[in-house]
Amino acid sequence: MKKIALSTLSLALLGAAGAAHAQSSVTLYGVIDESLTYVNHQSGKDNGWSVGNGNLSGSRWGLKGQEDLGGGLATIFQLENGFNTSDGTLGQGGREFGRQAFVGLQSAQFGTVTLGRQYDPLVDLVQGITADNYFGSVFATAGDVDNYDNSSRTNNAIKYLSPNYGGFQFEGMYALGGVAGKTGAAQTWSVAAAYNNGPLGVAAGYFKADNNNGARVATASGGGWNGTSGGTFDGPINIGYQTAKSINIARVAAQYTLGAVTFGAGYSNSQYKSDGWSAFGSTEKYNTAQGFVNYQFTPALLAGLGYSYTKSSGDTSAKYHQVSLGTDYSLSKRTDVYLVGAWQHASGETRTAGGAVVGAQASVGSYGFAGTNNQAIVNLGIRHKF
Repeated sequence: MKKIALSTLSLALLGAAGAAHAQSSVTLYGVIDESLTYVNHQSGKDNGWSVGNGNLSGSRWGLKGQEDLGGGLATIFQLENGFNTSDGTLGQGGREFGRQAFVGLQSAQFGTVTLGRQYDPLVDLVQGITADNYFGSVFATAGDVDNYDNSSRTNNAIKYLSPNYGGFQFEGMYALGGVAGKTGAAQTWSVAAAYNNGPLGVAAGYFKADNNNGARVATASGGGWNGTSGGTFDGPINIGYQTAKSINIARVAAQYTLGAVTFGAGYSNSQYKSDGWSAFGSTEKYNTAQGFVNYQFTPALLAGLGYSYTKSSGDTSAKYHQVSLGTDYSLSKRTDVYLVGAWQHASGETRTAGGAVVGAQASVGSYGFAGTNNQAIVNLGIRHKF
């Protein structure tokens, strides 16, 4: 990251003439993550080679800063753009600052309030003690049905983060749907709490996002997801439930570090609820249990092994077993190379985007490739942070 004092940064570039203050700063930062990717059964029985993007970290650049207002109070902001390194296109549906865009007030005594497009509390407080924090998407839940890999972000969000009380923090978020005359339509709310002290980390939270009925139609071929939070529909595992009334996710995770070894485990329950506007009849539930172990061979070399089991039930029933492996080697403080991969096996049935019931397809993590009932993926990549 590169920190630049506002008094020395070009005001023309910032578009904020006269805004320089002695105790204000802006940080320019970013991540570029690119790999050579092989997918066995990338599309049906066909295999694929490609240049992959954002495996350990989504490629991005951003600006964040603060202004000291005195008395322990500061204004903060963050603008973060996501992009595809392979072709230079914008991520997050083509948004200029699709990853994050918010402004708020921060107090060491009272906590932080922010408004804008943001991550939810489960991402902020739970994700950091999961395998995804170390090795990214290949360790994510099958289809990312529980937003384990941060597929969803929330618009119109008002968020509060408490101060750190000896390792304990809590966070709450509410996002207004913005539908006139229907305050609750398309709204999102979420709460989470975490305790991180020494080798132990424990966190739990709940997330509920409502769809916008006015943007849906009760047919198998129409409608979709239109809430303040983005949907978690990464491929064939849950694409048939994008007309859900709401997405409800409960997650808990823990990790413990003992010398060079870090152990972690987690559980989530995700429910895609139906109503008269949905193209499916009853709530689809996904229960996921996960575990991982990492070993720090040297200060530069980290290796990890993970296992994830997901079982769906309700409208349809399927099982997904996923084994993940990862190694990451730091060439410097800002550049690392990695080799990560996963294998997944699926059984049972699920729905297609058109509503038909079909045999379950394996789809590793949040990549969204639709294979057969088995799929493997391997990424050999490099990541640079600035």
